[in-house]
Formats: sequence, C-alpha cells, structure tokens
Amino acid sequence: MNTTDPIADMLTRIRNANNIGNDKVDIPASNMKHDIAQVMKEEGFIKDCKMLQSSPQNKIRVYLKYGENEEKVISGLKRISKPGLRVYTKKDDIPQVLGGLGIAILSTSRGIISGKQATQEGVGGEVICYVW
Repeated sequence: MNTTDPIADMLTRIRNANNIGNDKVDIPASNMKHDIAQVMKEEGFIKDCKMLQSSPQNKIRVYLKYGENEEKVISGLKRISKPGLRVYTKKDDIPQVLGGLGIAILSTSRGIISGKQATQEGVGGEVICYVW
C-alpha cells in the first residue's frame, strides 16, 4: 500500500484501533513513526511501542492504553503539518493543546519531541500532530 502521507496513515490506524478497543495495532515502520510513538509513550498516551522484524517491511507494534473502566486515554489525534502544507512554529509560539491536557508533537533540530520539551529547550520546528 502506497500512501502519500504515512504519518496521517499511522494516526488513522491508532485512532481506528482505539475506537474499537483493540489492545494493539501494527503500523509499517519508519524511524520518524517510531519516534512519534516514543513521544506518545513518554507522555502517557500509549503503554508501549516495539519494532518488529518482518518482511518486506518492519512494523511498529503500538500497545494502546485504557483506563480502569475501559475509557480511552487517547480521545483525539490530529495531523497538522501535511505534505501539501507544512506548518512551522517559532519557539515562542508553540501551540497549547486543550489548555495543556494534550500535546503537540514537533520535529525539531533536536529530533522529534513534545511541545512541552520544545518549550523547555527553547526550540521551534514543524508541528507534526496533536494528541489529546
């Protein structure tokens, strides 16, 4: 399957699996997708993510997280910067998602990091997506 926006495909797979209550979802692997999943793990939106060796392309297995009564931890995912319209932000204008309840994931000169970390480190970059 050839998608023009692999990051949007990743977010859609996570959103769909989350909506039907799956424990895990497999995504075609890339370094950038793995880094995005790592940020989601560090911020507490998913349980874990692992690289799986497979042919012809490796996969990332994302383990979704739910609350005590099966309530969803991820209530929304939104792609911001798209291949046809890139969205960049300065270090002083890093967006707040739901008043700090969600996170912005940015691609910066320091790698893929959350908006909070970008604010602490004083760097701007491309706004990849929002997770809340």
